[in-house]
Amino acid sequence: MSMAGHKKLMIFNLGLTEYKNTWDIQKKLVSLRAKNEIDDCLIFTEHYPVITMGRGTSEKNLLVSREELIRRALPLYEIERGGDITFHGPGQLVAYPIIDLNNYGRNMHWYLRQLEQWIILTLHKVNLKAEIKDGLTGVWVNNYKVAAIGVAVKRWISYHGIALNVAVDLNYFKLINPCGITNYPVGSIQTLTHKKYELETLAECMAESFSYIFKYKIKLLEDIRILIPEIS
Repeated sequence: MSMAGHKKLMIFNLGLTEYKNTWDIQKKLVSLRAKNEIDDCLIFTEHYPVITMGRGTSEKNLLVSREELIRRALPLYEIERGGDITFHGPGQLVAYPIIDLNNYGRNMHWYLRQLEQWIILTLHKVNLKAEIKDGLTGVWVNNYKVAAIGVAVKRWISYHGIALNVAVDLNYFKLINPCGITNYPVGSIQTLTHKKYELETLAECMAESFSYIFKYKIKLLEDIRILIPEIS
């Protein structure tokens, strides 16, 4: 794994998590980072099935009733990130950078574009040529959207982040207009390459790409309780 760069970046892979639990972890890390009690962090996880609605969500992009979601035992959260509605589930690699954007000029447009380049560089490592679309946020391969981006900042500390479709069940996306986009379908690395990739392998690729894009020295930590002892 690349150790290029000079700033420290702590990386955790939480495995499969409930969305609400990881959302709470993010907010605690943001508070610690704002007080300069920890270094910048990058969290990897995959979530049990869940739908989230960002600040820009139009209710029309939820294609089933909230009652239907309850019947399916599919949680719905209205959250503070930017962007519209999306789905998270097993087989999707989610990455949450908790980084101090005061060190990067407090430029949200620049930050979003760097996140896109991060995913493009990662996909290049698995021989996929990815691109962005004018006026849209995210990453596409052959006109299939494979990565969604939605972020928030508090005191210029970033949280929320990126969802990369590795081998996620794409049928869930039929319940929504993902990110409010109707003219491009959703795809995954598995459907595009017809190959199976382990999420841990993609997480390693993403960590390397992130350290290159943002100039970090990586420190892998196995247990989030090192920073947040009260997490069970």
